[in-house]
Amino acid sequence: MYKLLTGLVMLLTNLGMTAYAQHGKEIIYVGTYSVRGSEGIYVYEFDRMTGAMNPLQSVSNAKSPSFLALHPSTKYLYSVNEAAETGPSKAGAVSAYRVDGTTGKLTFLNSQSTLGNGPCYVSIDQTGKTAFVANYGGGSMAVLPINLDGNLGAATDSVQQTGRGPDAKRQEKPHIHSATVSPDNRFVYVADLGTDKLHIYEIDAKNSTVKPAQTPYVTVKPGSGPRHLAFHPNGKFAYLAEELISSVAVFSRNAKTGALTLIRDGVKTLPADFSEQNTSADIHIDPTGKFLYQSNRGRHALAIFAIGDNGDLTAVGDEPTRGKTPRNFMIDPKGEFVFVANQDSDTITIFKRNQKTGKLTYTGQSISVPAPVCVIMAGSR
Repeated sequence: MYKLLTGLVMLLTNLGMTAYAQHGKEIIYVGTYSVRGSEGIYVYEFDRMTGAMNPLQSVSNAKSPSFLALHPSTKYLYSVNEAAETGPSKAGAVSAYRVDGTTGKLTFLNSQSTLGNGPCYVSIDQTGKTAFVANYGGGSMAVLPINLDGNLGAATDSVQQTGRGPDAKRQEKPHIHSATVSPDNRFVYVADLGTDKLHIYEIDAKNSTVKPAQTPYVTVKPGSGPRHLAFHPNGKFAYLAEELISSVAVFSRNAKTGALTLIRDGVKTLPADFSEQNTSADIHIDPTGKFLYQSNRGRHALAIFAIGDNGDLTAVGDEPTRGKTPRNFMIDPKGEFVFVANQDSDTITIFKRNQKTGKLTYTGQSISVPAPVCVIMAGSR
């Protein structure tokens, strides 16, 4: 009888834990550079009531697992290994991890070559069958299939860019900085910082291959340095962070062909009186599509813009990030909080977001993480 009661208690406890995990637990994953004692990928549980990030796990990876992406099922997580160098080409790697459905903790599955060095960005198509990896150093994008068990297959396709831009130090060759999947899952947009181009490819999700779209690319201001792209929730507009000139390019988007038409280029993200050195990094739009945010790494702030019905931007102001070199940042899926990875101060700072004005208020919550680069969240578990 004792064993029966004990077993029943354990069953009820597990059921309760599962119910809690499915309905109340939000998990945050942080990718880092392998410096200053970083262990690799860090896992936290976010307490929405208190605004705190509580540590759950650190996953050992000494190859700078800097940028992360979640599988659409949230059962798997993928990281680029930016410092990996294998083979004659010194290619980087991308790793797959299984996500525990109850705790959110990670278990390593496998790694594959990215066919180019310096991988800095990974994205997953909405079917969960294909991963796209941007190789900054190699100037290329690798396309890898994802198996049903979450493991990565060897690359089935890749594209190599050529050319250069006017900035002799930063644009001496192609530098692919991101590969962003369109909201309709038909196209992937590849930002080349080195040549000031945004390439557009049609996705064959079944075969994990790509081909140039009808309009294969769009060119932006010379020397601007395309970095990251964000789509408006309505799919009609796209916004490009221009790293080298600290600005935003605004596009309208043809949903049928995937083509982008430039509305405005070089929208400044810095105050007129700011004269120090700066480069922009990440760009995101809130879930309602009313506000756009872009991180500036010299000003150590997030620029804030209101988005008009025509897709154009109006400056709202900026918010200091309470840390140095804000790299990636995340707006939580409910639009209530913003998490900023301050790479050079080894902190993630948390802000409350005013959903009417778009402005941010520092919550006073800051956690210590060595060289944080990327912050992503898995919704309520």
